[in-house]
Amino acid sequence: MATATLTKLVVESAEAVLGLHWFVTRDYTAKDEGLEIEIVTPGIKTKFDWTDPRTRDHHLVSSTNYQKAFEQGKADIYRACEWGQIRRTYDNPRGPIVARRPTMVYQAIFVRPDSPVNATVALAGKSVGVQFHQGSHYSSLAMLEGFMPRDEIRVVHAGTVQERYEALMNGEVDAATLMEPWVTLAHKNGCKDIVSTFYQGTENAGQDLDPEVFEAAMRAVRKAVKLIAADKKKYIHYMLEEIPEKYSKQLTPDDFYLPRLRYVDPAPYTKEEFERVYSWMISWDLVGANAKYEGLVCNRI
Repeated sequence: MATATLTKLVVESAEAVLGLHWFVTRDYTAKDEGLEIEIVTPGIKTKFDWTDPRTRDHHLVSSTNYQKAFEQGKADIYRACEWGQIRRTYDNPRGPIVARRPTMVYQAIFVRPDSPVNATVALAGKSVGVQFHQGSHYSSLAMLEGFMPRDEIRVVHAGTVQERYEALMNGEVDAATLMEPWVTLAHKNGCKDIVSTFYQGTENAGQDLDPEVFEAAMRAVRKAVKLIAADKKKYIHYMLEEIPEKYSKQLTPDDFYLPRLRYVDPAPYTKEEFERVYSWMISWDLVGANAKYEGLVCNRI
């Protein structure tokens, strides 16, 4: 009997926790919808030497400094944080924002076990390691501005989440913004979480992506979300497999606080949501002031 031909879809995703729905879709639900999913990851480090002015000024860092496959036409779908997608779609409009992504990302600002910092306000003037133009950058600004004047917030580009964790533990930064599995690793090693938040992101798709293929992908994603909700611990291995063994061997799935892993069905990205976030970004000089919702967003849900 002949085997049905699968339609290949290339998805750009970074850390597994951010795109877990795509990893589970690839391995469990894609074939049911006639799809073959390939996930491409950046696989690069982005930390600069501390003498480099780019560590302190996001204006000197390209919004596509980390994830480039979608911009280069090597991926059909690209998922990232809400703020970053607005900025990158503004800079390089290869494909619009088409949906809210399923991942509700948890990020937290940590300090070392021996740090004198024990409350958010004590981070005023302290270096907080983030990755410019990624979720850690934007969420850190949002978390900190409720506790101190903006000119006392000192976020610095410390690279990818692994690089940020290592910069924290090496004493290169006072604090660092982390996500899973680094949150669990930081807790395991006695670090203190000072402030945290959940945030959602969006999915971008190439303008030439067949609508029927995208709809099939979303059906597969919804099935994957149900699988994750039914047994979150089953899929933690994706997060452990992507980090160096010297770190992964310190953790087991039982170490993870499962309510931090939140995934929901993809949904439309509304104008009200866009306007609220876009106005905030303008206030921080994180994006140009002449963009319109209709120019950046084309919902396919």
